[in-house]
Amino acid sequence: MFTHLSDPDRARFESDGFLIVDRLIETDLVPRLQQAFADLFHGRFETGVRPDEVNWQYEDGDPSLTRQICNGWKANREIARVVLDESLGRAIAGLAGWPGVRIMIDNVIWKPPATRSLGFHQDSAYLAWFTPSDLLTCWIALDDTTADGGTIEFVRGSHLWPLDEPEGEFHAPANYRAPMLAAAARVGIDPEIVYVEVGSGGGSFHHGWTWHGSGANQSPNPRRSLVLHAMRSDVEYQPEHFDQGIGPIYSRYKRLGDNRLDENYFPVLWREDGYRTPQIDDYLQANN
Repeated sequence: MFTHLSDPDRARFESDGFLIVDRLIETDLVPRLQQAFADLFHGRFETGVRPDEVNWQYEDGDPSLTRQICNGWKANREIARVVLDESLGRAIAGLAGWPGVRIMIDNVIWKPPATRSLGFHQDSAYLAWFTPSDLLTCWIALDDTTADGGTIEFVRGSHLWPLDEPEGEFHAPANYRAPMLAAAARVGIDPEIVYVEVGSGGGSFHHGWTWHGSGANQSPNPRRSLVLHAMRSDVEYQPEHFDQGIGPIYSRYKRLGDNRLDENYFPVLWREDGYRTPQIDDYLQANN
C-alpha cells in the first residue's frame, strides 16, 4: 500500500489541490478488487451487511449510467482491507496536516464502455453535517485509465477558488463541466483540466474543495475505481445541518446524547498518538 510522501509531493498537493501517484496498491490486489466489484453489483454481500447506498444493480440498473455503491467496505472485506488500511490513513494525514484520519465513506465506481459522465463538483460543498468539514480523497484505479475512457479530471488550483454552493446534476448531466465552468467564470479564471492517466493500481489524492468530474467512457474498456473519502479523526456531527448533502443518510449513526462519531461506522484508520479503532483488525481477519 502507498506509504511514501516526499516534501515535493506535499508542496505539489498544496499548490495544485491534487497529487497523481503511479502506484497506490499492489498489483495482485487488483483482480481481487475487480471480483469484489462484480459481487457487489450483483447484490452478493459477503459480510451479510448491505452497503449504505446501492445506486446500481444488474437486475434493474440503467446500462448507460455509471455504477456506484457507497460504503462497500461494510459488505465486502476485500474492499475494507484497502480503504481501512493504516498506511493509507497515515499518508492522507501527512498530506492534509491532520492529527488523525477516519473513513467518511468509500465509493465503488464502475464505468463500463459507453456509460455517461459524472458531473463536476467539490466534495466538501456537501459536507456541512460534520465539523471540521475538511475532506481528502484517495482515488484508486482498477483499470488502466485514459482521457477518452472517462478517467477522473481535476482543475489545477481550484481548491483555492472562493467557496461555492453545490449545483448541477451528478449522474449523467447534459454538460458535465458546466458547474465548474460557471465557477471559473465568476473568478475570471481559464481552468486548467488535468486527466488522471495511470495504470491499474495507480491513482490520486485530492483536496475536498478541488473541482473534479469525469466524462463519458468512449473507450472499449471499463473504468473501475475504488475511492476513499477521508476526514479528520476529531470531527463531530453538526445536527443543525443534517438536511444538507448526505447528512440524511449518515446522520442515522448519530449517538444519543452527544455529537461524537461512532467508530463502528466511521472508524479511525490512523492517529498520531498510535491509536487505531481496535475492532478493524478483527473485522478484516474474519473468514480468512
